[in-house]
Amino acid sequence: MILAIDPGTTESAYCLIDDDYKPIEFGKVENEGFLFELKHELLFNKIVIEMVASYGMPVGREVFETCVWIGRFQQAALDSTVPKVNLMYRKDVKMNLCNTTKAKDSNIIQALIDRFAYGVPNRGKGYKKSPGYFYGFKADIWQAYALGVAYLDKKEEV
Repeated sequence: MILAIDPGTTESAYCLIDDDYKPIEFGKVENEGFLFELKHELLFNKIVIEMVASYGMPVGREVFETCVWIGRFQQAALDSTVPKVNLMYRKDVKMNLCNTTKAKDSNIIQALIDRFAYGVPNRGKGYKKSPGYFYGFKADIWQAYALGVAYLDKKEEV
């Protein structure tokens, strides 16, 4: 099991994924509570966190706050039983799924749908009575899942 985290300033999205790429648990939660979970309730043996990168443009307060949370999540995981925390840049996720660093969130989501729920109505989400592969996915959860998929793909290449 791998835990993929898309960090944010006050909330972060996460997705717990098995080795067959199946999303087991996911959500968007407040950082403080999530930090506690990382320290105490581990259902995974690998972790990947999206890392912030600078491309020469000025950044604001939110980017630095996110960097702080990346470090806190990393330390919490290392203080538990996880031997290593993997960091992956967004450009690597884009290249893995879309073969271009110019991909937007919508391109990444479409790449995931094409790969795991091709031809399935409602973007693979399904409905309450018949949930699909991506049932319950929204906003940043897609990006956390994309991060986990890219990480697993890279592990398969090695």
